[in-house]
Amino acid sequence: MSDYDRDVLTWSERQAALLRRVAAGERVNDQVDWGNVVEEIETVGRSEVSAVESLLTMALLHDLKSAAWPLSRDVPHRRAEARLFRRQARRKFTESMRQKLDLVGLYSDALAGLPDTMDGQPALPMPSTCPVTLDELLSDD
Repeated sequence: MSDYDRDVLTWSERQAALLRRVAAGERVNDQVDWGNVVEEIETVGRSEVSAVESLLTMALLHDLKSAAWPLSRDVPHRRAEARLFRRQARRKFTESMRQKLDLVGLYSDALAGLPDTMDGQPALPMPSTCPVTLDELLSDD
């Protein structure tokens, strides 16, 4: 079992120290766990995209709940939650993520998250395709 598998914190601290030494011109390349370093760097990017996807899905879900049950006493709370999720997504979003975000899939996930009924009432019909663009979803309103 490698240091990476045994204690990722200690591994990451050691690898960071080694990379600093490499950057300073020291010849310690043979000590760097390059395979796992590369994998971890790729994971960071995927993790950021995943966080934005999750926030956008939650924003869409709360918007859908507000639209599906417009007379519910929880509508103001859901709208506030949707605004918060959109704001958090906007703060994490970078333009390079645009090509990685599947708005059709996110909207489909949000639709799947709608309950069949709420307060004993069925949902109003919802659009089967996403009614907003990514830019609209990330806007300030």
